[in-house]
Amino acid sequence: MKKNIEILEKLPEIKEKITQEIKKVIVGQDEIIEQMLIALISNGHCLLEGVPGLAKTLMISTMAKVLNMKFSRIQFTPDLMPSDITGTDILAENKADGKRYFEYIKGPIFANIILADEINRTPPKTQAALLQAMQEYQVTAGNKTFEIDRPFLVLATQNPIEQEGTYPLPEAQLDRFMFYLNINYPSYEEEKIIVKNDAFASLNSVKSVIGAEEIIQIQNVVKEVPVSEHVLEFAVKLARATRSQYDNAPDYIKKLVSWGAGPRASQYLIYAARSRAVLQGRLTPAIDDVISVAHSVLQHRILISFAAEAEGITPKKIITKIISDLN
Repeated sequence: MKKNIEILEKLPEIKEKITQEIKKVIVGQDEIIEQMLIALISNGHCLLEGVPGLAKTLMISTMAKVLNMKFSRIQFTPDLMPSDITGTDILAENKADGKRYFEYIKGPIFANIILADEINRTPPKTQAALLQAMQEYQVTAGNKTFEIDRPFLVLATQNPIEQEGTYPLPEAQLDRFMFYLNINYPSYEEEKIIVKNDAFASLNSVKSVIGAEEIIQIQNVVKEVPVSEHVLEFAVKLARATRSQYDNAPDYIKKLVSWGAGPRASQYLIYAARSRAVLQGRLTPAIDDVISVAHSVLQHRILISFAAEAEGITPKKIITKIISDLN
């Protein structure tokens, strides 16, 4: 127990070191970096959306370097096949006796941090190749199952769905992502710094701060962080309030929401709230921690109705309204 507390007490300092190294390359995006670190120690995955040119890919590759973990980048394209991600059997020959056999060659999914770049550029069949790995930390090929080394974090990027040549992610795959993060344009001052600096030259100066074993240790300790009953109740009520199927659901939810968040959302709200609290030096989460992560956890799990689309109401606005009602 004493050792666990010591690890938690060191976390704010570790977070600061990681953030400072990432900031050698990435200008601004403080909230996005914090959310990615929350996902990392919560054992969750992130989907980052933004228009091309906002350094999504650079941010993820920089984080991988700072964390000193095995990194794979998969560029999703319309012709990408599932075996290009998971691996494939090849026919090999034993030089000693000349006998032939099938040998499994592992794909890029076998790494600690996976950058699934432009994930919505490939059809759903290929997108689904990530599903088992994201949920079960395994890959099945033929009649064999291979374990994926921990920690395992998928950081996927996508361009706005309205753009030409994109495929919407299936709801089942969206639900595997703990966070859905929107990356916005930098401010005027930030953009001036970006233009002035050479980000790729700065990448060479980035140092590793922590390794895979330490991260696994932190993940295991964070799981044991206690959560008070009123925080737990708030998270569950928040997730359940998005569901229009209940008779006692508010009229605006019945009108605007076709399908709400499932129980996995309740879990992720608590996991993320725990992680946010300890990264800020607190040993138990508060309701404010749940509220802080609510939009990232819930917005991709709410399917809005045609009425909501017609009125220009987004999942984000609905979540804000729910939080206001619960408070």
